[in-house]
Amino acid sequence: MCWDISLHTNLEIVKKAFPTLRDERKQLEYDYRNFENVQAITFPAYPIICKDQENEKIDLIEMEWGILPTYIQDPKEQGERRRNMINVRSERVFADRNSYWHRLKDQRCLIPVSGTFEHRKIHDKKKKIPYYIGQKAREFFFIPGIYQWHEIITQDGEIHKVGSFGMLTREANTVMGHIHNDGPNKKRMPLFLTPELEQQWLQAKDDKSLLDIFNYEIADQALEYYPVYTLRGYPNRPDGKHRYEPYPWADVPPLGQDGPMQQSLF
Repeated sequence: MCWDISLHTNLEIVKKAFPTLRDERKQLEYDYRNFENVQAITFPAYPIICKDQENEKIDLIEMEWGILPTYIQDPKEQGERRRNMINVRSERVFADRNSYWHRLKDQRCLIPVSGTFEHRKIHDKKKKIPYYIGQKAREFFFIPGIYQWHEIITQDGEIHKVGSFGMLTREANTVMGHIHNDGPNKKRMPLFLTPELEQQWLQAKDDKSLLDIFNYEIADQALEYYPVYTLRGYPNRPDGKHRYEPYPWADVPPLGQDGPMQQSLF
């Protein structure tokens, strides 16, 4: 699962990808420089781009990362279930017509990122090595997602409309399969797209257009990736650099050499 992303690009540059974009954020002057490592476990508010269902305008708005399962009433159970709704398996959107994801398939959004993070298991190391993954020659890109609105009632009795979103994932390509090589959801990756398919995700009018997106697998050569310093616990890097910058871990074997009997595929 992808639980860590980075946004260290000027948001004004991101907005230029959509000339008719409406900025609907509550804090227009918000500084996103601290978003160099955003962790989904806290369901953080994050800027996304979505199409308004009523007037088809393209909006930039903040929503919480992690779809809120409104069909669950118990708060504890709801929170536990929500952790499994941070990511959305793209294969289920059409294949499982009884799924919650199928019901949200027309509520589509784009998640702007500079890059994502994933952890790699190496057989002789106690802790997994975190990697930063971006797209070559792209300062930022968009990962497709789906979203929903729900209402909350404050202690003062006011009703507020809140949005939440989930990030689409798919089966990993070769590179991402070697990085995300452990855990219950191993060998998955975000649904990385081309600029054209990113735009198509918002504008698609039929199922075939969506299936073309779901079936797209980014080439290994289109990704850039390298080890970074520890992400969990918000530790300070000993070299004072940003979290998304390369970190020289000792004795990190090439991808594909994770176990004592394996041979490198690169």
